[in-house]
Amino acid sequence: MNWGRITIVCLGLVTVAAGAGVWYAQQYGFYDRIEPGDPAATVLIQTASGPQPLIATGFEGIDADSSPIRWRACFRLDAPLPADTLPFDGATPLNAPDWFGCFDAAAIGADLERGAARAVLSQSEIRPDVDRVLAVYPDGRAYGWHQFNDKTPERGVMD
Repeated sequence: MNWGRITIVCLGLVTVAAGAGVWYAQQYGFYDRIEPGDPAATVLIQTASGPQPLIATGFEGIDADSSPIRWRACFRLDAPLPADTLPFDGATPLNAPDWFGCFDAAAIGADLERGAARAVLSQSEIRPDVDRVLAVYPDGRAYGWHQFNDKTPERGVMD
């Protein structure tokens, strides 16, 4: 075996190892499960009269300190949303890691587009320039994620 082949094999092994490390970091490395009772498990809803807490059962959630948009949650609501709940225009569910099986961003997004679920504002500016959004189904299922909000001159929020 010559030095050229050894170099190519070593470069290939380093590339595979780096790719595996990046995949692991994105899927598992930064995420933590949110335990019920944790402040991150508190679900609020924005109404015309102000924020109101929701009673969420069966809460499953994940979050990460590495990014403001890694929060995801799945839960059930025992009561219907208040009539004056604020809608959220432009809701786009963000993908969750494969192992967080209760959250399917593609299915939630399709349901929002066809009107099978309703997008509502949970918390505005939960972090700078980030809103918490919920997709709520008529049967009480609800899914949440963080989404960058609209930064326009009309809102007065330009960098």
